Amino acid sequence: MVEVVNVVASGSLGVELDLEAIAGDLDSIVDYDPDKYPGAYFRFGDSAPLITLYRTGKYIITGASSEKEARTVREEFLNILSGRKILPSAEDDWFQLQNYVCMSEVGENLNLSALAIGLGLEVTEYEPEQFPGLVYRPAEHDCVLLVFGSGKVIITGATSIQDTEEAFNTFQKRIVDLFP
Repeated sequence: MVEVVNVVASGSLGVELDLEAIAGDLDSIVDYDPDKYPGAYFRFGDSAPLITLYRTGKYIITGASSEKEARTVREEFLNILSGRKILPSAEDDWFQLQNYVCMSEVGENLNLSALAIGLGLEVTEYEPEQFPGLVYRPAEHDCVLLVFGSGKVIITGATSIQDTEEAFNTFQKRIVDLFP
């Protein structure tokens, strides 16, 4: 089973913005320090997803646990901006889900050196001195699997939950074929 741990989405408001004025008007939910980072951070609660807004009007939502949560936070964000007359209406030019980060387990410890060789050195990276996991880029899936010796697997870069599940299931079948 694949568990979603982060959904990343992005959009564009289609207008240039004065982030300093927005941060001054919404200081209870906006953190903006242009000396540290060019984007303004919006957060609607301690554990709520983070929205990073740029002066170009583009924004990124990170930390959502589902597509529904990402869309709900987006709607709240747009309503606040239109309610303060920063935007003429609670609409944006475009919005899309960019990336799912999911986690799963194979249920057993793995020999990552043997796995790198078995999966193929052209689709794997394993340098335990630099990173404790194996990086696997399956040719048939548009995502990356970070595989750890404990059997935990992080799947990132997929644009749907179905893609992450298919990539993980394919990976599990390969393990069974390699190490019966």
